[in-house]
Amino acid sequence: MDKVKNKQKTTASTSSIIKQLTKDSTDITYVPYSSELQLPGIMSLIENDLSEPYSIYTYRYFINNWPNLCFMAMDQDKCIGVIICKLDRHRDALRGYIAMLAVKKEYRKRKIGTTLVKIVINAMKLKNADEIVLETEYTNLGALSLYHNLGFIRDKRLYRYYLNGVDAFRLKLFCKSEIQIPIVEVSDRAIVEKTKK
Repeated sequence: MDKVKNKQKTTASTSSIIKQLTKDSTDITYVPYSSELQLPGIMSLIENDLSEPYSIYTYRYFINNWPNLCFMAMDQDKCIGVIICKLDRHRDALRGYIAMLAVKKEYRKRKIGTTLVKIVINAMKLKNADEIVLETEYTNLGALSLYHNLGFIRDKRLYRYYLNGVDAFRLKLFCKSEIQIPIVEVSDRAIVEKTKK
């Protein structure tokens, strides 16, 4: 019974975060993953925009285990952006991992990717994540800039990480820290940025 209540509370909180982060957006809506019927659109988007090939089993691994950490940006009934993540134990930390982020080329430069990342960061913080990590090609300046602006730091360089031989940077965001970091507090009226120790 407690698990059901916690899931409902998290879903309500995530819905509230999505509303607050996207209240100025008029034509794009952001929705959580809810059905296997959404998978073909997600796969098509990622296959066209990311350099790594993924099998259906990779998608199902993430989406079936962490469906509450998959969000889509929709233009009416068309999926034009997606973020797929997980959250589990890594050593002594509860670590979030951003596995895939893609936005259709014609929809870029509209902060859709940034909004998807903000939604998932807040969803992971609600679940008490200690840190969030990801990898991105070291040549992908757009992604590096997006994550840097959200507080991620370069953790290490991974040589020849991708199948195409390109190096990657592992990026990390500390969710709990002695360093003051901006967090987003959601109230009924607005998002208020505060600093938290």
